[in-house]
Amino acid sequence: MPNALKTAVLLGAMSALLLFLGQAIGGAQGLVIGFLFAIVTNFASYWFSDKIVLRMYSAKEVGPDNRLYRIVARLAERAALPMPKVYVIPQPSPNAFATGRNPHHAAVAATEGILQILTDEELEGVIAHELAHVRHRDILISSVAATLAAAIMMIARFAMFFGGRRDERGGNPMAALAMMLLAPLAAGVIQAAISRSREYDADAGGASIAGGPMGLVSALRKIEGAARHVPLDANPATAHMFIIKPFSAGAMLSLFSTHPPTEQRIQALLQHSQL
Repeated sequence: MPNALKTAVLLGAMSALLLFLGQAIGGAQGLVIGFLFAIVTNFASYWFSDKIVLRMYSAKEVGPDNRLYRIVARLAERAALPMPKVYVIPQPSPNAFATGRNPHHAAVAATEGILQILTDEELEGVIAHELAHVRHRDILISSVAATLAAAIMMIARFAMFFGGRRDERGGNPMAALAMMLLAPLAAGVIQAAISRSREYDADAGGASIAGGPMGLVSALRKIEGAARHVPLDANPATAHMFIIKPFSAGAMLSLFSTHPPTEQRIQALLQHSQL
């Protein structure tokens, strides 16, 4: 399914869910509130999802004097892509992601941790992978999915509190049912929107941009090993965006199934290089 159509389907499905939740909690008045919230959320998701995600991680934009910026600039020129904005995330866990609504409004973000443990060749492999996501236009659907899932989780927390207050005065079974379904639904939306195959495609595309797979192969091994010891403080709604799944004890495992096993990705890269 083309990413533009996938984005439209995702926005429509989440709007319907917000309308249902609003009616379940507040009847006709709640339906109106849900409708208004859906409009605002859809608008913000499409136009501002990249800024929302970057703000979640306190990402700081960097310029030409930064090592990461210079690597991104070199690879973007090689890939014939517009120069994205470049951000550093102040977290020690090694990871990276790309965001934005199209290649002309893209951003690449990497943690301080990844800059500390990777060589230039390895970091080039990671950045080339993220630029492949930009080239394939994966970044819009990833950003929209993250923003909408975060909004649904926020509404779920509100509805849980609201439902509990209503239970004290006579119960609200529809709100209680919504509570039980919302968290799995948020995970399901991400899984439906983000294909595991896109990581393999970005790995292969990144190897082509970088001029070979070995930098990314070495980087994936290093990142996974380090991330197990220094887990990323990640919002579960954005976990699918990172090059390696964040390891967080409190996160829902189903959210992370959008990432293929790292060793399988490495084997695919090595096989692709032999073709």
